Amino acid sequence: MGKRAAVIMPQTRKILEQMGEQIRLARLRRKLSLELVAERAGISRATLISIEKGAPTVSIGSYAAVLHALNNMDSDLLLIAKDDEFGRKLQDLALPTRRRAPKKGE
Repeated sequence: MGKRAAVIMPQTRKILEQMGEQIRLARLRRKLSLELVAERAGISRATLISIEKGAPTVSIGSYAAVLHALNNMDSDLLLIAKDDEFGRKLQDLALPTRRRAPKKGE
């Protein structure tokens, strides 16, 4: 049985492409070669190229390893889902949660 590929929405694909471009620019600003960053991150050069293109097939762990190899930029991952406005609104509304009916005899 083969792996099922995740469905990536067009807006998400654009975000990944932008993130890849930002990673590429960070590498270039530091004047680091593809080979050096890939070696530091413990990934292949081809995987780093895929990351810089924003490929959705690359694991988040590989993205994190590259960010760490770019002089500890991996702390930026903490910004993901930091401000969950929609979730906070739902929480503030205190919507009742569904509860199971009590078992017989309780």
